[in-house]
Amino acid sequence: MENRSVNGLKRRDFIKISALTGGGIMLGFSWIGCSSGKGKPVTLNAYIKIDADGKITIMAPNPEDGQGVKTSLPMIVAEELDVDWSQVHIEQAGLDTKKYHRQVAGGSGSVKASWDPFRKAGATARQMMINAAAALWAVSPDKCYTANGMVLLKDSEKKVAYGALTTRAAKMPVPKNITLQNSGTFRLIGKRIPSVDNQAIVTGSYKYGIDTKRKGMLYAAMVRPPAFGQTLKSFNDIEAQKSPGVEKIIRIGDKIAVFGRSIWEVMQGAKKIQAEWQSDVLLESTSDYLNNFKALLIKGPDDDPKRQDGDIKKAFSKPGIRTFEAWYEAPFIAHNCMEPMNFFADVRSDGVELYGPTQNPESICHKTAKLLGIPEDKITVMMTRMGGGFGRRLMFDFVEEAVLASKAVGAPVNLIWTREDDMGGGYYRPMCSYQYKAAVDANNNLIAWHNNSVGVTGNASRPNNFPAGAVPNLQVDAQDYKSPVTTAPWRGPIHNFIAFAEQTFMDEIAHGIKKDPVAFRLELLEQAKKKPVGKVDYDPDRYAAVIQKTAEMAGWGKPKDKGIYQGIGAYYCFDTYITQIAEVLKQDNGKIKIKKIYCAVDCGILINHSGAENEVEGGIIDGIGNALYAEITLTKGKPDQANFNHYRMIKMIEVPEIEVQFIKSNEHPTGLGEPPLPPAGPAVANAVFAATGVRLRTQPFIKSGLFD
Repeated sequence: MENRSVNGLKRRDFIKISALTGGGIMLGFSWIGCSSGKGKPVTLNAYIKIDADGKITIMAPNPEDGQGVKTSLPMIVAEELDVDWSQVHIEQAGLDTKKYHRQVAGGSGSVKASWDPFRKAGATARQMMINAAAALWAVSPDKCYTANGMVLLKDSEKKVAYGALTTRAAKMPVPKNITLQNSGTFRLIGKRIPSVDNQAIVTGSYKYGIDTKRKGMLYAAMVRPPAFGQTLKSFNDIEAQKSPGVEKIIRIGDKIAVFGRSIWEVMQGAKKIQAEWQSDVLLESTSDYLNNFKALLIKGPDDDPKRQDGDIKKAFSKPGIRTFEAWYEAPFIAHNCMEPMNFFADVRSDGVELYGPTQNPESICHKTAKLLGIPEDKITVMMTRMGGGFGRRLMFDFVEEAVLASKAVGAPVNLIWTREDDMGGGYYRPMCSYQYKAAVDANNNLIAWHNNSVGVTGNASRPNNFPAGAVPNLQVDAQDYKSPVTTAPWRGPIHNFIAFAEQTFMDEIAHGIKKDPVAFRLELLEQAKKKPVGKVDYDPDRYAAVIQKTAEMAGWGKPKDKGIYQGIGAYYCFDTYITQIAEVLKQDNGKIKIKKIYCAVDCGILINHSGAENEVEGGIIDGIGNALYAEITLTKGKPDQANFNHYRMIKMIEVPEIEVQFIKSNEHPTGLGEPPLPPAGPAVANAVFAATGVRLRTQPFIKSGLFD
C-alpha cells in the first residue's frame, strides 16, 4: 500500500489549537462522518499534546477492559505522527460526548471504529509540524520530511524537533491535505509493544475502581434479594446497627444499603440484617427451564423465521435423503470478573461525580441523568481500568446502586459487591437450548439446515452464520423465554455457545457422510463463493484461508503419536476469521487431557502484535475453561453457586500450549476481544469425539466424566 493523500479538514472541523503554558501545542481532532470501514459514519476526537521538550501526550478515550486499547489506539496516532514510542505518554480520558465518539468497550469495535480517524489525527499533526518547519526555513513543505519526532530538510543537515515548532504551528492554518504513512514502512503498527500499564500492574501500584478513596467517603454494601424475582417485604437491622464500623443503614427500593468507613465492616454488618422476601412470580429451577425450553422447541415458533432460504420442508421430505438431528443446552454462566462490581459516586446539589470501571460511560451518564432528573452536563464520568468486564460492565445496576446510595446518605460513596453478590445476583450469559436438523442428498451434498432456538434472551440465534449462504434450503428460528433472571452480553454474545453447537453439528455431519471435517468446511465455503444462496456475510476466501492455515500448523490428517487426536472449530464473528484445532491426549484411564491449541487469525491489519496475541490466548483459555467447567444452576430462582468453591474455573496447570499465527493482511482492522473464544469449545469437543466416539452436546463438559 503506497502513501496516500486524503482530504484535509476545514477549520470548523478541527477543534481549537492553542499554545500551552510553558510552550507546547494541544491538537484536538473532531471528524464528522468518518467511516468505520463498513460505511457507517463515525465521529471521534483524539487529543495530542506536544510539549516544548518533545514529550508527546496522547489521550486514550476508550475504556480499557484488558483488551489493550489504551496502548493500541495511541500506537495508531504515534505511527502517523512519526514519533518514537519512548517519547509518548498516555493519559486516560474521561467521558466527553462533545469530543469523543464511541467510548465503549463492547462488540470488539474499539480499534475497528478508530483506525481511520486516529490515523488522520496523527497524519494531520505531522503535516502541521512539516508546515511549521518549512515556514521556519522558508522552503516548500514538500522539501521536508519527518523521523522520530523531528522535521528534516531534504539534501541538508537541517533538522528541528517537534517541540521547538509548537508555537509556530499553533498559529498556522490546519492542513487541507494530508498523506498517510505507507503501511509497508510502519515502524510501530504490527510490532510488539508492552501495555502502557504493565509496570504499575505488576508492581501493584495501579489503582482500580475498588481502590478509590476520597475525603469524607463512606463504603457501602448492599443486601439484595437472594432469588431472582423476589422483592423486599420487611427487614430487621437491630443487630446490624450494633456491628462495629456500621454508621447507617438505609432501605433503597428492594435493597438495603449498609454504610461505614471500612468495606469489611459494612459487609459484616450486612450479613446481620434479617430480611423477609416475597415474590409475585414463579421461581423456577434449572430443570423447569430445560423442560419448558424443550416444549417450546417441539412446538416451534409463532412468528416468522429469522432467516429463510429455499424450503426446508420440501428438502426434508425428499426421497433418498439422510437426516441428522442434535439438541444442545447452554447453561447460565456468570461473568466472574476478578474485580467484583464497584463504583464511586458523589451526588451533590451542584452535580454528580462518577468514577470507576465501566464499559459504557456514556450510557451511565444518560441513565444517571434520568434516574436523578438532572441535566447530563451536571454529571462527570471518569473511567478506571477494569479488572475484567466481558460484557458485565456494560450494565448499569451497580452504578445505579452507588448513585442512589450516595444520594440517600448525603456523602461520597464507594459501593463494592462481594463475590457472592457478583456471582449470585448479577447478570448472566443467557441460558438457551438449540435443536439442529440437517439433510444430505444421495451424493452427500448438504441440502438442508434448520436451527431452532429458545433462550432467556431476545434472540438466541445468529441467522447469518456459516453455513448460511452455502446451503440451498436453510431456516433459522428463535423464541424468547421470559424470566426474572437478569442476563447480559457475555464475551462473544450468543456466539460463545452457538459456535459450539454449529461447529460440532457440522463435524457430526462430516463424520456421518465420511468426509474429512476440514475438507467438508472448505467444500461448503467453495459453494458459498461460487453459488451463494441468499445473504453471505463472510468472505469465503478469507474464511477458507484460516482453516487451511490452521490445518497446516497442526499437521491435520498426518499420523500422530499414540493417544493423540484432533478436532477443529472454525468461526467468523465481529468481522474476524478464526480457526482453532485442539489436540487432546486420551490417557490410559480413558480421561481426556487437552495438550495444545493451534490457532490462525485473520483480523485485518494487526496493530499491536503482543496485545493481539494476548487477546487470542486469553480468549482461548476463557473459551476452554468455561466450556469445561462453568455453570450456574437455580433452585426456585436462587443460584446454587455463590463463590469459587462451588463454581469451577480453569486452573493455570490445565491451560494447554497455544500456538497463534496471524494472516498477513492489508484489510481494515477488525475485532479481536471476542472472536477467539467461540471456536475453542467446539475444537475441544470435536477432538473428544475423535478420541472417544462420544458427542458432547451440553456444557460444562466436565459432566461427561471424560475430564478430570
